[in-house]
Amino acid sequence: MNNEVIGLWAGAVWNALNEADALGMKQLKKISKLKEKEVYAAIGWLAREGKIVINENPEDEKDYLFSLAR
Repeated sequence: MNNEVIGLWAGAVWNALNEADALGMKQLKKISKLKEKEVYAAIGWLAREGKIVINENPEDEKDYLFSLAR
């Protein structure tokens, strides 16, 4: 795994979030077709760039809701 690969994963997650208001991990994995660890790496990339907002999911205390910073 290298920065280029993680950047591609971040693009897939960004595209999924761009089509929705907010998504949980299960939805992100399904839409982006990435594994959970790949989604988390992508989220870290996007968070570092200030492009993502992470909130607790009121419907599932074990999950988060991810959305794009607007």
